[in-house]
Amino acid sequence: MGLTQYADDGLLAPRKIADAFRTTSEEIARTAGLGKDAVQRKDRVRSDKTQRRLREMVEIVNKVERRFGSALMAYAWYRSEPLSGFSGQTAMQLVRDGRADEVLDYIDAVDAGVHA
Repeated sequence: MGLTQYADDGLLAPRKIADAFRTTSEEIARTAGLGKDAVQRKDRVRSDKTQRRLREMVEIVNKVERRFGSALMAYAWYRSEPLSGFSGQTAMQLVRDGRADEVLDYIDAVDAGVHA
């Protein structure tokens, strides 16, 4: 699915993301490595950091959704599956550490048939 399904007025909306993944906005914040205020206060939702983290999380989930058959299963993978080559860290942990680009590169490598 595209980013636009998770957006309101050109910004990613934590509530829409939470609804799609059947969870709460607060859980989306934690999953993206953000504080609760980042998804509750309008000025914080609009901040570059909040929008970047939400976009990274959604891009990763979207990228693997086809592999798992649903956004819910892709979100579960994002949160819980240790990635080889990253000391057992999950995609969620890597995004929280600001390493989303490495996760996207890892997914591309796996999709290209390179064993990570």
